[in-house]
Amino acid sequence: MNLNFEYGHGFMKAELPDNTDIFIPGETVADPPHIPEELLIEKTLYSIRHPIGMEPISKQVKEGSKVTIIFPDRVKGGEQPTSHRKISIKLILQELYDAGVKKEDILLICSNGLHRKNTEKEIRGVLGDELFFEFIHTGQIINHDSEDYEHLVDLGKTPQGDPVIMNKYVYDSDFAVLIGHTQGNPYGGYSGGYKHCATGITHWRSIASHHVPKVMHREDFVPVNNSSAMRHKFDEIGSYMEKCMGKKFFCCDAVLDTKSRQIEINSGTADGVQEKAWVMGNQRTYVPFAEKKYDVIVFGMPQFFHYGDGMGTNPIMLMQALSAQVIRHKRIMSDNCVFICSSTCNGYFNERLWPYLPELFELFKEEGNTLVDLNRYGEYFATNEEYIRKYRYANAFHPFHGFSMISCGHLAEKHTSAIYIVGAEKPGYARAMGLKTRDTFEEALKDARLKYLPKNPNILALPRTFTTAAVHLMMKDDTMPVADRYLK
Repeated sequence: MNLNFEYGHGFMKAELPDNTDIFIPGETVADPPHIPEELLIEKTLYSIRHPIGMEPISKQVKEGSKVTIIFPDRVKGGEQPTSHRKISIKLILQELYDAGVKKEDILLICSNGLHRKNTEKEIRGVLGDELFFEFIHTGQIINHDSEDYEHLVDLGKTPQGDPVIMNKYVYDSDFAVLIGHTQGNPYGGYSGGYKHCATGITHWRSIASHHVPKVMHREDFVPVNNSSAMRHKFDEIGSYMEKCMGKKFFCCDAVLDTKSRQIEINSGTADGVQEKAWVMGNQRTYVPFAEKKYDVIVFGMPQFFHYGDGMGTNPIMLMQALSAQVIRHKRIMSDNCVFICSSTCNGYFNERLWPYLPELFELFKEEGNTLVDLNRYGEYFATNEEYIRKYRYANAFHPFHGFSMISCGHLAEKHTSAIYIVGAEKPGYARAMGLKTRDTFEEALKDARLKYLPKNPNILALPRTFTTAAVHLMMKDDTMPVADRYLK
């Protein structure tokens, strides 16, 4: 059979055996039904007015209340006119105004965490014109700044000893709203809930308590699940914030489908929303698909996705993307599974976004046997003043973000027999990461058959892997406990 896989800014054709299985999120197995557009406002407003585990907004605020509304950055996607952010924030604002809150007492904060700060154009795309122009000219829309110590507050450490340094605007506000979504994420199962505040409005030292090898290389991290140590850390950090603030976050999360449409909307306390949302989230995200373990998984990597332009060509970011597929799909991989992935892999680092990664890559070539060997340089990079300046003032990723990438990136090597990069324009970059290179999918499969695979390998093709909202594939007889985090 002939299939097209993402490659650079286009596609690469592959001729695969006719017995190859194919999975495309939202198509091979349909998502649960999404809420019709004409009902979105009604359903969202009902959720906001009937929050789980707390009083409605009208009973929590009054005239003079200071309010922060924290919304996800562009990395989380969903910029259509009916996106959850655009609908929910408008409705929450009206609830605040009706309760007497003044517009000048509201601050909108983009929870970019260690991601690059979003530009005004990008924030306009996330919020829509109406919200953007209502608040931007009065300075009431800001990006979180992990290095702005005048507007951070150190809360000490959680019972597990994890430092919690958070956004002071949020800490000082009388009412803090988290606008999030329940969508499959290889880092801890789902976005939204306590993950939103634990990663989006904190300092790099807080994030270094969970986005590191000692957490990401535990047995409970792969395959992805809702009960990993990482997820527990998110929950503990978020609840510790609430304890120190003396208030609960008001969460408004939507369970999203493959096209980022709302399947279900839940509002209220973070733990209450997670418990409710993960039931539907599990139905959409943990898909019991496979009848056999797969020896080969084939997919393609575009140049631009998720974190930005160059993710599919930059060797360290490429490793993170490969590893994300391991984390999501380990349940259906055979013990000696081989990945075959197309990527132009031309060494385009995009230093405007990741100014520190060329230096990190050179260090790896000189003294790293595995990516984990570089972890000891985390604080050195994270405190580099020039890299910090570029994060704060030039829309670059924070330098410690690269260390969550290398921690994740090692998992691809750890859990596969071999990884072939197909179509690399500068194959030395791939080989420096321990990857094999071939010109075509057919050549890669032929070589893998000779060296790693059984006589009749089971092959799974994943077209559109990085251009759809992914799922976590399971065996057909696997069962996913409903909100298993709460059944421990």
